[in-house]
Amino acid sequence: MSEVIRWAAFSCAVVPVVLLMCGLPLGAALGAAAGLAAVTATSRALLRHSERTVARLGADGISPHRGRHGRTGIGAHRGGRRV
Repeated sequence: MSEVIRWAAFSCAVVPVVLLMCGLPLGAALGAAAGLAAVTATSRALLRHSERTVARLGADGISPHRGRHGRTGIGAHRGGRRV
């Protein structure tokens, strides 16, 4: 995860410089940098949340959701009538 965040931070620094070199006004370049920083921060928060969730599921021994009816394995009852 840290490598992804480093590349995102690098992009937040490089993109405004490139926009300035292409002739965009300073305000537009700073706006783009602020937008990229917001997306990077949100993505980092979501990544950390998902990592914590996976770690908690692994530590608690809770299996993830198994589907609509929660049945697993061979011989799961299908709810039919038996004679």
